[in-house]
This record gives sequence, structure tokens and C-alpha cells, in this order.
Amino acid sequence: MELRQLRGFVAVAGTGSVNGAATALGLAPASVSEQIRRLEGTLQVKLFDRTPQGMRLTEQGAILLSHAQELLDHAEQVRLAVTGTRRRVRVGALESLVATRLPAVVRKLSHLDVDVRALPRRELLAEVAGGGLDAALLLDSGTRIGGLGFDPPADLDFLDVGEVSLIMVAAPESEEDTLLTTPPGCSIRMAVDRIFPVDVPRRELTSISTAREWSRQGLGRSLLPDFAVEADLASGGLVPLGFDAPALALRLVWLRSRESSLRDVLYALSG
Repeated sequence: MELRQLRGFVAVAGTGSVNGAATALGLAPASVSEQIRRLEGTLQVKLFDRTPQGMRLTEQGAILLSHAQELLDHAEQVRLAVTGTRRRVRVGALESLVATRLPAVVRKLSHLDVDVRALPRRELLAEVAGGGLDAALLLDSGTRIGGLGFDPPADLDFLDVGEVSLIMVAAPESEEDTLLTTPPGCSIRMAVDRIFPVDVPRRELTSISTAREWSRQGLGRSLLPDFAVEADLASGGLVPLGFDAPALALRLVWLRSRESSLRDVLYALSG
């Protein structure tokens, strides 16, 4: 078995598709398919069932998956010991969290070589499941991953490392009642859709920053995360409307099979 074949196998198992694995690994789908074909040929077993819903592990594939990431992590430890280089950790987050919350994370991991990536939630989860990221920071709610209203990949674990308050804001003395929202799929939009009935007048905008600015201009009210409006609340550019909204969880997620090799990193990130 070759390490690159094992990486391709883990990525396909995590994302559920060759295309998803190729995206996570930065390879062409044909290259990933060839890695799987060669690995199955070497082991003389079928690792995946190809179904219309995606790639599903066979019994033999599930057995290999329980050991494959451990082999890859051990190989990385050997490489670091031989070369004397610092361990590289790949952490992803939503764009808004990269700007506001990840600087503190990077400081905690100053003894490591930290690679930070900003991605939408769907891509974040696929990268973690496929091995392209060691961990990801996102917004969620409830007692399971996806409680906010999205479907996560299988075999992920999580730890809530903080809370993000949602604050209803508007310009001082504004009487415009239109609810300014972010696009479908955005964590804040999911929270808005869970809180407000569909008949509440609303206008869909392109981003959190756009909704904040339109609110500043008196064009409506917005339910926004605390980190997006702190400066405007302090300056008086926006005022809170006293709306009581449930907070969102700042959630760290990782692949369950990698927990033992990432324990020191996860401990630092959760502190």
C-alpha cells in the first residue's frame, strides 16, 4: 500500500464521493479513482460499493478505514522526527470566524505550523471528513452537529468552545421594519428562519457585512452575530432592539477516527 492511496481512500470514505475527495485533496477525480482501483487491486478486496447516492464502504473498507488514518498519522510523525520540521495543523473556519476568532486559535498553536483556510460550511465539513483539514470551527446549535439545520458527514465529533450572541440591531431612530437577511445556507440565515415566521417582511442580501451596512443606513433591521456589530454598537452607529434570540454555539469539529493523533491540538483549541 502507498500512502497516497491511503490518503485517497480516507478522503473518499469521508466525503462519500470521488469528486468530493478530489476537491479535498486538490487532485483530479481520475487520479483519485485510480488510487482506489490500485489499492483494491493490491489488497484483492472491494473497498467501496458504487451507488447512485455515492461511495459506500464495504465491510472490508470499514476495517481498513479504522486503521488507515492511524497509519497516515504515524507516517507524518516519522517524517517530522526525521526532518526536524514543525508539525503542520490545518484548521478551517467560516470567513467571518477567520477574521474574528481564529487569531486567538493561532496564538494557542504557536508551537505548530498552522495552515488556516476560510471556506463555506459545506466545504469545511467535506474537507474535515476527507482529511483535507484537521479541524474546523463553525456555528451551530443543539446537542448534535447539524442542529442548526444542515446535514453533516458521518463520523464527526465536536466540542463547543464558546458562544456567539445574536443581536437585533438597527440605525438609531430608524422606523424601517424590514428584516435584512443573509443568503440561504448561511448560519445566521438558518437562525433567522428558525426564529421568524415566513410572513415577516424581509430582504435577502449577499452577506453579514452587507446586512450590517444596510442596517446602518436605516434600510431595515438585522439579526447579526455579536462580533459583527460590536464596533457599531460602541460607536452608536447601530442600536440593539432588545430582541431576545438564542445564542449559537462556536463549535469545533473533527474526524472521530483522528482524535487520538489530534488530542494535543484539540486540547489547545478548546482551552
